[in-house]
Amino acid sequence: MGVDPGALSPPERLLWSYGVTAPEHIDLEGIAADNNARVVYRALCGCEARLVAGPDRAVISVNLSPYEGRQRFSLAHELAHWLCDRKTGSFLCAKEVIGPQNAEAKSVEAHANGYASQLVLPDYLVIPWAAGKRANLDVAKSLAQDFNASLTAAAIKLAKRTALPACIVCHNQKRLVWHQRNAAFSTDFYVLQELHQDTEAFNLAFNRGNGVQRPRKEAADRWLSGGGAYRLTVESQSMKLPDATILTMLTLVK
Repeated sequence: MGVDPGALSPPERLLWSYGVTAPEHIDLEGIAADNNARVVYRALCGCEARLVAGPDRAVISVNLSPYEGRQRFSLAHELAHWLCDRKTGSFLCAKEVIGPQNAEAKSVEAHANGYASQLVLPDYLVIPWAAGKRANLDVAKSLAQDFNASLTAAAIKLAKRTALPACIVCHNQKRLVWHQRNAAFSTDFYVLQELHQDTEAFNLAFNRGNGVQRPRKEAADRWLSGGGAYRLTVESQSMKLPDATILTMLTLVK
C-alpha cells in the first residue's frame, strides 16, 4: 500500500512502525505491553478506564463491558495518556470524557480522545476503506465491525472524512447531548436542542422503534436553525445506542 510515513499523524506513525497495514493488525494490548504498560480488565466504579503510571511502567485498567468497541477506545485513550502525558501523573477517566465526540475540545482529555481515534480508526486505513462508499450509519456499522470499533467512533470518522456537509448528533428524550460537524458543514447552522416530533429519531427516543432506521430525506429545519435551513433538505439516519440516546447522521442534500 502506498503510504508516506512522514505525512501520518503521531498515532498513525506508531501503528505504521508496528507494521499495521490492515485493521486486524491493530493490537492495542500488544502496543501497550511493548511500551511497558500492563492492561487489565476489571469492574471499575465511577470511571471507564484508569492509568496508574510510574517512572517507566504503567497499569491501564479498563472497565468490564459487553461492548468491545467501547473497551478498545477506552484502552486507546489511556494508552494515549501514557505515551503523551506521562509526566503529568496518573489519570482516572470517566465515561463523560472518554469518547470521539470530545476530540475537539482543547484539553489533555480531548487530545487523548483524538489520539485514541487515530489508533482505533487510522486515516491511512479508513480513507481507502471508505472510498466510494456513502456516509451513513449503515456504512458506519460496517466500518465499526471491520475495525472492531464503536459505532459512534466510526460514524464520526465517516462524517469527518466525507466531502459532503455532514454532522453527527446525539439526543436523549430531553435535549441535544453532543454533536460533531465536519469542515464542510457551515457554522451558520445550529443543531436544534430538542428532537422534532416528525423525525424517526423522536420515535426511537420514545420507544416507537428499534435498530438502524432507513435513511430518509426531510426538511432541514426539523434538525437545524439558521443559515436558511428552512429552504434546505437533509438526509437523516438514526439509531438508538445502548445508553438509550439517539445517534443521527445528517447530510445536507444539494
